[in-house]
Amino acid sequence: MHSNRDKEEMDGGGEIEGADENEFAPGSSRGGRKYSPVVAHDNDRAVLEMSSIDPRSSRQDLKKVKVSMQPDVASEEIEGSMPNHSVNGPQKESKLELFGFDSLVNILGLKSMTGDQIQAPPSPRDGGDVSITLERPRPTAVKSGTLMGVFVPCLQNIMGIIYYIRFSWIVGMAGIGESLLLVAFCGSCTFLTTISLSAIATNGAMKGGGPYYLIGRALGPEVGVSIGLCFFLGNAVAGAMYVLGAVETFLNAVPAAGIFKETVTKVNGTAIAEPITRPSLHDLQIYGIVVTILLCFIVFGGVKMINRVAPAFLVPVVFSLICIFSGILLARHDRPAVGITGLSSESFKENWGPAYQRTNNAGIPDPNGKIYWNFNTLVGLFFPAVTGIMAGSNRSASLKDTQRSIPVGTLAATLTTSGLYLVSVLFFGSVATRDKLLTDRLLTATIAWPFPAIVYIGIILSTLGAALQSLTGAPRLLAAIANDDILPVLNYFKVVDGSEPHVATFFTAFICIGCVVIGNLDLISPTITMFYLLCYAGVNLSCFLLDLLDAPSWRPRWKFHHWSFSLVGALLCIVIMFLISWAFTVVSLALASLIYYYVSIKGKAGDWGDGFKSAYFQLALRSLRSLGASQVHPKNWYPIPLIFCRPWGKLPENVPCHPKLADFANCMKKKGRGMSIFISIIDGDYHERAEDAKTACRQLSTYIDYKQCEGVAEIVVAPNMSEGFRGIVQTMGLGNLKPNIIVMRYPEIWRRENLTEIPATFVGIINDCIVANKAVVIVKGLDEWPNEYQRQYGTIDLYWIVRDGGLMLLLSQLLLTKESFEGCKIQVFCIAEEDSDAEGLKADVKKFLYDLRMQAEVIVISMKSWEGQGEQQESIEAFSAAQCRIASYLGEMKERAQRDKSPLMADGKPVVVNEQQVEKFLYTTLKLNSTILKYSRMAAVVFVSLPPPPANHPAFFYMEYMDLLVENVPRLLIVRGYRRDVVTLFT
Repeated sequence: MHSNRDKEEMDGGGEIEGADENEFAPGSSRGGRKYSPVVAHDNDRAVLEMSSIDPRSSRQDLKKVKVSMQPDVASEEIEGSMPNHSVNGPQKESKLELFGFDSLVNILGLKSMTGDQIQAPPSPRDGGDVSITLERPRPTAVKSGTLMGVFVPCLQNIMGIIYYIRFSWIVGMAGIGESLLLVAFCGSCTFLTTISLSAIATNGAMKGGGPYYLIGRALGPEVGVSIGLCFFLGNAVAGAMYVLGAVETFLNAVPAAGIFKETVTKVNGTAIAEPITRPSLHDLQIYGIVVTILLCFIVFGGVKMINRVAPAFLVPVVFSLICIFSGILLARHDRPAVGITGLSSESFKENWGPAYQRTNNAGIPDPNGKIYWNFNTLVGLFFPAVTGIMAGSNRSASLKDTQRSIPVGTLAATLTTSGLYLVSVLFFGSVATRDKLLTDRLLTATIAWPFPAIVYIGIILSTLGAALQSLTGAPRLLAAIANDDILPVLNYFKVVDGSEPHVATFFTAFICIGCVVIGNLDLISPTITMFYLLCYAGVNLSCFLLDLLDAPSWRPRWKFHHWSFSLVGALLCIVIMFLISWAFTVVSLALASLIYYYVSIKGKAGDWGDGFKSAYFQLALRSLRSLGASQVHPKNWYPIPLIFCRPWGKLPENVPCHPKLADFANCMKKKGRGMSIFISIIDGDYHERAEDAKTACRQLSTYIDYKQCEGVAEIVVAPNMSEGFRGIVQTMGLGNLKPNIIVMRYPEIWRRENLTEIPATFVGIINDCIVANKAVVIVKGLDEWPNEYQRQYGTIDLYWIVRDGGLMLLLSQLLLTKESFEGCKIQVFCIAEEDSDAEGLKADVKKFLYDLRMQAEVIVISMKSWEGQGEQQESIEAFSAAQCRIASYLGEMKERAQRDKSPLMADGKPVVVNEQQVEKFLYTTLKLNSTILKYSRMAAVVFVSLPPPPANHPAFFYMEYMDLLVENVPRLLIVRGYRRDVVTLFT
């Protein structure tokens, strides 16, 4: 329908400004490109395509219809036809047929809801083509339900090594009372996080990346990448923790396998009867590296098999738990080992209080040990035992119903494990003495019935399964971050959809091996805790922000949530981080901040519709309402320039705005504060030029960003420039955020290129600004305006003729804040009627400038000296030429009036010409131009007041006055205020 339209919109549009009215006419050619009009309903893609469908086609061809949803695409491909039947039966007559209602219902309403969901764009930038394809459902992989898809993975990840080889020791160190508090404290943190996770996960479809995807889409790419990378590191380090746990369990079960054997013969300085054998650090390192390498080979060779077999790893865990609790119930005094009391109230009372003390690296009590344990350090050791709640959300792509499975399965796993931990605290504290709890790291295996080997096998299989989950999940998380194409440095980890992330897996294995070399489980665990807590805090903050803002798109199916729960959960995560170690907390927050800063500097910008954008929108609305529509106080006045980009003439190819206009707009801001509105006008009919306007607006926005000028772009389609500007000056902006200064270029080329329509347009624009009460700044010599790197020297001269509310003074002060003009000085020229008034006027102006905190030299020119001074030769020549042109123009007007027997007409309306007044105006501008050339020939910039167009004078005459005023002045700003003070004397 529109061949190569996209290419034309991208490649064309360079000369969107400065064209005559016929330049963009339908079918016109410019540089080999043609702009065809947009047909009716072009914006409604579904209606457009339905108009080409044969209603007599067969029902079987329905699957071939493709509806393109990309807003910028202007050509659609119709691969089939539409049947004359609705989805649910024969098509009935509809009163809404005019709006394409039936077609929209058939395609977008019913069919798309039963087919595949629309995939979100793969990156924060504008995604690729997004389409709804009405084909028969393709055979997909078997989807998992709540039990096997969420509950089992979460339970397998939560129930890990900490419970088997550290939990009984924690009960012995903290006592039953504080152990219950510890479990409740850590469990409440993950419970609140699960509530927040359920709310976010049920607010829409999820892609890969788990918590990174949720946080990034809620808090923005920067926060998402920073927390996502930290969570990746936590998962990679967790793999090392699981490997060390499996190796430590194996060496405790089979001491003979140790290469470097170590024994402990004293506890608290007292010799013990039976030496305690503990795994050597070197054994842990050697076996850990070997096991990690073997796991990596398994991951590289059979990831699909691992995902299928992973749930089976839970069976030994459940069986070992049954054996542990059976052993606790069947235990008797010193059976099955010395220190086992069975369930005893005496042991319960003895173990109720804490027994914090020093231990060696193996956790054995030692008064000379390097590690001192308290409640805070135990939080860091135990918290990994309650993590793993993200395992279900990570598998969202393989779930039948993510909206139901993730909340129910994750909450069930969280409550189940928390209940198990609370019961285990009571049982462990009642079944053994404190010395047994503190010295037997594998108490769970010691009391297991009927064989301790069952627990050893359960521990090893569960930890190896969890390690495999980490080595398969962490690389996918890193690949998901890389595929979003935010950080170029992560491009090495990108993978094609459906491919295995081999590079990311190798990098994860490298980190895992590095942590295994440390060899100390108790040192690794707090590190994982920090990264997990940072991720959980991000999830809670995401839900808090989305719930508090309550945007229209926030409609989670999970209703049991509140922003206060999320806020408490986030605060609890931060508190736990500082309780564990303020040093680790500072390091982890600093790492996340560095990644955030790096992403904000090096990352690619994008819009994910995050909560911060919604917060900014709400803040902007509230600020706009608080500003009201009343007059802004001069102390709070900011220039909001409306930059009129359309020049008088043509611009180079693919340049939508004069390059120096953006530089000048930046000069009107103090330290970059403020906003500019760049507008342009396209001549023509709106319905025919709407697509051209969108393309031009995108080009102008891109150019503004390229010029590093904070502002927004707007393109208006109007029959002509005058009508377009009149609409803009009335409607642009909201409340007190309406533009207050109109900035445009002086039409220096109008006479040279014989553009006779410019005077009427130029005068009409100035009159519109005066009626709309807008200030005006007209730049003459824009081509020579300096950029930020071109240093200017000399003076900034102000010819202050009329009261403008201090706008001219303020603009000169803003110029001094720029590097290019900071070496200049300000001179203020004032006109006095008599010589006697000169000194008094000079003193008054100096006092006024002093009160305004402005440094400037004041120069007074009296009318008498003005009359007596000789004019500059070039001014006299320009004056004579203007007189001749005005006389010739006036003669033509009179001849036309006599011929038509009508009053004098100019610009389509009657005019009254007072020839003496015309001479007076010309003489005044001659004197002012001569004065400027005399005193300010070497000035960096000259400011002069803009005279209003005289009523009933032809626009041609006013242009002659203005040309004479600006003659031979290289760089001039013509300024008119708007009856409001923009500066004030008071603090």
